[in-house]
Amino acid sequence: MKSYRDLEIYQMAYDLALEVHKLTMTLPKFEMHEQGSQIRRSSKSIKDNIAEGFGRRRYKDEFVRFLIFAHSSCDETVSQLNMISDIHFKDEPLTDLLNRYDTLGRKINSFINYVETSWKV
Repeated sequence: MKSYRDLEIYQMAYDLALEVHKLTMTLPKFEMHEQGSQIRRSSKSIKDNIAEGFGRRRYKDEFVRFLIFAHSSCDETVSQLNMISDIHFKDEPLTDLLNRYDTLGRKINSFINYVETSWKV
């Protein structure tokens, strides 16, 4: 693995952040600057923390710390998505997107466990 871009969790987080960004552009104007802005930041933070942590991979504790930040941002994004879904997408809930973020959260957690137990510098 030469780059953070090689990590499946980074690739998933990046693709999901793009999707969330596009989704928020369809929200009502007042929501674009409130809830939309918040979810764009949290969804992009996942990939950014993975990238920054990978840059510190020689220091396992630092790497794990940033992966935990990524996991926390994933949880925040799910919370925001639930709210947006309940308010703006009652007829067509964002179930698929929520399920993919749930999968990402599980994969980040598994990767944290891998780094904690098996990571070799």
